Amino acid sequence: MAAACGFATSIASSTRSNPNPRPLAVPRPQLQTFYKPLNNRMSPALNKRLCVRCESGSQKLNSVDKEEMKRSSVMALAQLKASAMDRYTKEKSSIVVIGLNVHTAPVDVREKLAIQEAQWPQAISELCALNHIEEAAVLSTCNRIEVYVVALSQHRGVKEVTEWMSKISGVSVSELCQHRFMLYNKDATRHLFEVASGLDSIVLGEGQILAQVKQVKKLGQGVDGFNKKIGGLFEHAIITGKRVRTETNISSGSVSVSSAAVELALMKLPESSYATSRVLVIGAGKMGKLVIKHLAAKGCKEMVVVNRTEEKVAVIREELKDIQIIYKPLSEMMACAAEADVIFTSTASDSPLFLKEHVKTLPVDTEMGRRLFIDISVPRNVGPCVSDLETAEVYNVDDLKDIVAANKEDRLRKAMEAQTIISEELQHFEAWKDSLEAVPTIKKLRAYLERIRASELDKCLSKMGDVTDKQKKAIYDLSMGMMKKFLHGPMQHLRCDGRSDCQKPEEMLEIMHAVNRMFDLETEIILETVRTKMERIKK
Repeated sequence: MAAACGFATSIASSTRSNPNPRPLAVPRPQLQTFYKPLNNRMSPALNKRLCVRCESGSQKLNSVDKEEMKRSSVMALAQLKASAMDRYTKEKSSIVVIGLNVHTAPVDVREKLAIQEAQWPQAISELCALNHIEEAAVLSTCNRIEVYVVALSQHRGVKEVTEWMSKISGVSVSELCQHRFMLYNKDATRHLFEVASGLDSIVLGEGQILAQVKQVKKLGQGVDGFNKKIGGLFEHAIITGKRVRTETNISSGSVSVSSAAVELALMKLPESSYATSRVLVIGAGKMGKLVIKHLAAKGCKEMVVVNRTEEKVAVIREELKDIQIIYKPLSEMMACAAEADVIFTSTASDSPLFLKEHVKTLPVDTEMGRRLFIDISVPRNVGPCVSDLETAEVYNVDDLKDIVAANKEDRLRKAMEAQTIISEELQHFEAWKDSLEAVPTIKKLRAYLERIRASELDKCLSKMGDVTDKQKKAIYDLSMGMMKKFLHGPMQHLRCDGRSDCQKPEEMLEIMHAVNRMFDLETEIILETVRTKMERIKK
């Protein structure tokens, strides 16, 4: 068809330039099957006879024409293969993070993109089904939604992930682009290490984010698409987070989101005390449990906890025996809210529990003249319209920034200490990742030389005629010994097993690329990557 299109274009061009064109001769018999006469007045019978002549002409091709056609086909196939592989050979696969967090996007955008933990494996599968994504992981918390991928192409990978995020959230691509951030390779790795260390949190050094990073690795294990590079990335991030907390004092004086919520409420109370305040906690999950524990630590001796079931509340009550914890079912939530001065909400509800019409009917008899709502849920449990009421004061996760403003100088000092550790771990990860690049080259080089060895051995044995088994074994052992000696040098330079004389990553990569070029291994390696990708898409 390409030939037909080019031929038709040349005819049209010639006709425009010359109003009285001479009849065009068809240079090749096989092209006549695509040729359509310009003279539309030609009779159907004549058209039919012309087609018959074209077919018979193509059948009478001599051997020279056939050989030339064969060579042309081979050349065209080689060009097609080169162009198809071009987009993969020009750029290596990259680690990319595309995300929105508390620093780049408001809560009303982030809550639309929130992905529950139970859905993370499905999200990985969906992402890896995209054309240019090899591996993936999702980190979704109240402060961030971040997608980590290994992309065959940076530009195409980012485009596909952004469109996927738009599809699952209903947020337009243009709006996502206004709030998203993108980081590549070392910058993406450093970002995750900072996240795991608590440096990117509202509350510096908060411990909950490290637990969430661990959960990503735990849920990703066994999922097709959470493979070596992404798995190794999160493993190194966990190691970094642990080191930062152990070797610096970053966690001292720093608190989790739930602790910050308790401190924020304490700051807003008239006497800065929970001693006389009526406290209601809605939700007894992970975040709710932390809120209750921090309330107890801040002097709150009595509180009401509303939850779907009593089991979780009973467990917390056993842990905090000195605190009076009163359980109420979800059906009594509004009645409990009417008697509370401070309400903490931390449920996984997809829709708000409190709307303007609910809250305005609640009586207000507190000293402040208004009721405090501290909402640490994403999506939010308290509708934004509630803050329009004079009798309500609403705070969400974005407002927790105010709590940590006081220790800014101390935070910066600790962050500098942590950055030194992060830089060390970043080097370790990059060296590990670079060593992975050599693995396909080692395998392909070994397979390449093995094919040559086996082929030459067969040729040798066929020429020798009858030989004994002992002779065959001697020749076989000779060929194997030669191959191993040929491989020894390249393998020593390509492997990095933690030896002191190990090549530097940049030197090893240079050697790897040289070996790939010398033995033409790069195309095979990339083809294998593409085949793996296609097999995953078919599943």
